[in-house]
Amino acid sequence: METRWHVAQGDADWLRQAVAYVQAAEKRALRERGAFHVVLAGGGTPRKLYEQLAQEQHDWVHWHIWFGDERCLPPADAERNHRMAMEVCLAQVAIPVRNIHAIPAEKGAAAAAEIYSRALAEVGDFDLVLLGLGEDGHTASLFPGHDWGEAIDAPAALAVADAPKPPPERVSLSARRLSQAEAVLFLVTGAGKREAVKAWRGGAALPAAAIRPANGVDVLLDAASALP
Repeated sequence: METRWHVAQGDADWLRQAVAYVQAAEKRALRERGAFHVVLAGGGTPRKLYEQLAQEQHDWVHWHIWFGDERCLPPADAERNHRMAMEVCLAQVAIPVRNIHAIPAEKGAAAAAEIYSRALAEVGDFDLVLLGLGEDGHTASLFPGHDWGEAIDAPAALAVADAPKPPPERVSLSARRLSQAEAVLFLVTGAGKREAVKAWRGGAALPAAAIRPANGVDVLLDAASALP
């Protein structure tokens, strides 16, 4: 499985490359299937991309939004990934509400994971998966030392009961399901990610490295997160 590393020349170039990647995936999906199924990541780094997308013209009516993970908190909690995406992008564009598939994490990790797994059974490969990278190499809510759901029979969504970051109860798409994608883009910024990038490039067994789609993955780094 190929991992392609891209280092941006400044913040504007990083954002330009990220937007171009989404645009290419959207164009391909609409041409081939008439819909664009995209998985969103949480966190501050993807937020920059979502804010930019909200200012652009896209075929929003054919977008379907899924989430890579969610915290088991009330729906209105500021720490929910769904709320962040709504505030900075989704509530500002013409995407049908029925096309926004939130993880019902307020129901508890086990129940929410089962509900989301059933919903995803109706979906084929994702057209695009957007992911972040933690300083410990985690992605979505797949953490070192935990089950990443790599097995061929792993459920689409996993209940996480003891995450090392608060809140401990979360729901995450499994590595197997995240790997069922035409395109996967990791969005990485900041010097704090440099050691995780180094470990990943050195072949360490990190959660991020467990995402293995047939077409490989792309990792977009800024200068601070790239190796010197």
